[in-house]
Amino acid sequence: MLNGRIANALTPAVGALAFIILWWFVTWLRWIDPVLLPSPQASARAIWEGFVGGNLLKDFLITIRRTLLAFGIAVAVCVPLGLVLGSSVRLYRSLEFVIDFFRSTPASALFPLFLVILGVGESTKIAVAAFGAGLLILFNTAYGVMNARKTRQAAARVMGASPMRVMMGVTLLESLPQTFVGMRSGVSFSLVIVIVAEMFIGSTDGLGQRVINAQMIFNMPEMYATIFGAGVLGYGLNLVFIVIERRFIHWGGK
Repeated sequence: MLNGRIANALTPAVGALAFIILWWFVTWLRWIDPVLLPSPQASARAIWEGFVGGNLLKDFLITIRRTLLAFGIAVAVCVPLGLVLGSSVRLYRSLEFVIDFFRSTPASALFPLFLVILGVGESTKIAVAAFGAGLLILFNTAYGVMNARKTRQAAARVMGASPMRVMMGVTLLESLPQTFVGMRSGVSFSLVIVIVAEMFIGSTDGLGQRVINAQMIFNMPEMYATIFGAGVLGYGLNLVFIVIERRFIHWGGK
């Protein structure tokens, strides 16, 4: 049993180890110019120096703050809206085109619109990320409500539960598995949009700005270190939601 758990825990590391070996092999044979693709050792050293003695940790925390703030706004606004829309099929159908239209539009294409409305600043980065993530959360929440088991809702009504009690005690719980799918996608999408916004919307800090600056001065080890930092952040956020979902939303599909 213990050996099986250890094997399951180490399985994800196999792909990462294979990737690092392949990377080392490519740099060792110099298939790509070392200036453009530094060795894993050089990138690891840049990561260490950036977190210990440089500003990488500061930019890392700034990007986390922006991502979580945008995600929190998206959840606070779009989960209640999703519950309302999902409870009325007619209302959802009347707004389905608008929701799908903006959900299908790349969030980066909306940068100019948010810049015109909010200007160049912190609020624009957060707002455009919250908007993109919110649509994913809204759609999945509404979908979860519409596909909630009608028998459980009917049983609650028969037992005298008020419409609000049915909504909060049955419908909301029934929709949570699908809502968490939207939230997990939404937090990853928030991170992507925040980093892209940091690259192109007059930012002086954050991981996106650090990647662009390193690329412009050809500091490739720092650029790769920042990219890996962003990747680890995205993977970590996704892992947190997977753990929460398995721990607290255990009734999904039952």
